Amino acid sequence: MKRTTWLSVALSIVVGTCGHATVLAADGAANKAEIENSINSYVAAFNARDSESLAAHWSPEAVYTNPATGDQVVGREAIKKEFDALLLENKEDRLVVDVESIQFVSPNVAVEHGVATVIGPEEDLEITSYTAVHVKRNGEWLLDRVSEAEETEPPSHYEQLKDLEWLIGTWLDASENDLIETTCQWARNDNFIIRSFKVSVQDRIDMSGIQVIGWDPAAGSIRSWAFDSNGGFAEGTWTKKNDRWFVESNALLPDGQKGSSDACDTPTHRLA
Repeated sequence: MKRTTWLSVALSIVVGTCGHATVLAADGAANKAEIENSINSYVAAFNARDSESLAAHWSPEAVYTNPATGDQVVGREAIKKEFDALLLENKEDRLVVDVESIQFVSPNVAVEHGVATVIGPEEDLEITSYTAVHVKRNGEWLLDRVSEAEETEPPSHYEQLKDLEWLIGTWLDASENDLIETTCQWARNDNFIIRSFKVSVQDRIDMSGIQVIGWDPAAGSIRSWAFDSNGGFAEGTWTKKNDRWFVESNALLPDGQKGSSDACDTPTHRLA
C-alpha cells in the first residue's frame, strides 16, 4: 500500500479554531478545547500504531476517497482495516500535521484544509494537502469526508541558470563621474535572478530599475527583461562565449524610439 494514498487517514480530526459568526462564544471555546484534545490524541494514536483509536475518530458512515484511483472506502470498520494494513507496512512512520485554515459551515459542521507530512525511518518525507469535513455528533467531533492530493515540488530552472550564480551579490562599475551599483539575488524556487540597479552621476541618482533573468524553455535560452525609472524597458538574450557572457538586447526608449546593443556582462568590482 502506498503511504501517500492514506496520509489523509492520518490527519483525521485536525480542525482549526476559527468559529462561524453564528457560533456562540461559549460554544466556540468548548469546541476549540475538544478539537485540540482530538488533534493531540489522533496524532498520538497514529504514532503509537493504534488503529482502533484512529478509526474511532471517524463517523460510522465516513468516506475516504483515494486520490490515485478514485476508489472510496466507506464506513468506520472498512477504514480500520485500511489502518491495520497501513501501520503494519509502515511501522516506523511518524505524522506531522499543519492546519492551514478552518471554516465552520454550521455549529456542527467544519471544513478543514491543511498539509500532512509522514516522516519515514530514513527521514524521507511524503507530503499531501487535504480537505477534511468534520461533523459533531452527540457532543463529539468526528471525521466524515476526506480527500487529498500529493504535494509536488515546484519546478526549478536552477540547472539552466546556475552558470550565472556568480552574479549573486552587490557589484559596482565606476568611471570618473559615473557609478553603477547592482544587486542580484535568487527569486523563490531559483527560477529567476532578480537584479536591481541604480546609476549615479556625480553623487546623484540619475536612474534606477530592475532586471529579471530567467530561462526561456520555448527558446531554449537564458533571457532577461529590464525596466528603468525613466519608463524604458528592454529584452535580452544571454549567450556564453568561452568564459564571458554576452547580452544581445532590444530596447524601447521612453520616447518610443527603439534601440539595440550587444554588451559583455562583466561587473568590475564585487562588494563584500
